[in-house]
Amino acid sequence: MPVAIITGASKGLGRALAGALAVRGWDLVVDARSAGPLEEAARALAGAGTRVVALPGDVAEAGHRAALVAAAGELGGLDLLVNNASALGAEPLVRLADLPLEGLRRALEVNVVAPLGMIQTALPLLRRSSYWESYEADSLYRDPAPYIGEAEDRDMSDSPYYGGSDVAPGRQPGGAVLNISSDAAVEAYPTWGGYGAAKAALDRQSAVLAVEEPGLRVWWVDPGDMRTDLYAAAVPDDDADRPLPETVVPALLRLLDGAAPSGRYTAAELLHPAGTGASGGAGSR
Repeated sequence: MPVAIITGASKGLGRALAGALAVRGWDLVVDARSAGPLEEAARALAGAGTRVVALPGDVAEAGHRAALVAAAGELGGLDLLVNNASALGAEPLVRLADLPLEGLRRALEVNVVAPLGMIQTALPLLRRSSYWESYEADSLYRDPAPYIGEAEDRDMSDSPYYGGSDVAPGRQPGGAVLNISSDAAVEAYPTWGGYGAAKAALDRQSAVLAVEEPGLRVWWVDPGDMRTDLYAAAVPDDDADRPLPETVVPALLRLLDGAAPSGRYTAAELLHPAGTGASGGAGSR
């Protein structure tokens, strides 16, 4: 069975994606900082008949990251690494003039440094993955990967969903990295400066990784607005109705099922490809 690591998997988008993969038969290594909610999530995930290893801890700690990757190795390897855990830097969010520098450091540590640490630790297993070998002949995607080597000519909010075949001829077997981004990485929203800066750094880091590791698929995805505890902590006075994280999961599964090339995507365009007549949704923050 394929194996995935998902950080921040006790609730929200991480929990929803873990549930979808469990139903598909994926073995899972999941983490969160709070042990109780993580154990509850793990019991529910294991109910699908899959193997689940739940390790509470902080992804900012190297020892915890090593334990997550070691657990994946014990399950047989690693095919997908999902860097979903996130930190705002301030709760509620504040303007840059008032942003505590320690909060900014925390946002950068969790949103940028920790994902790279996870990737560095997991690379030996990811490079050996052969999960996507069978997809090479019939991928749903074609043409150059969005924002890889051509970012200066592209609008960062316009990653196309491609129909057709023929992806990266001759690419070597390898796993995938899914980094959860935000439209705060590319749009200037008041009070979102620290978090947005961290997500922008994650985007650039992802793009460089995709160039340096052509055998891997590296996806960085803006999931769109969602009803999550993170957003509630960021803007507690905003009571507007937002979609549940479960509505975003089909977009992420499209990347997996289509063996998509490395690039930046939004959930809206994955769910509503260009030419379908559907309009894109608001971005994630």
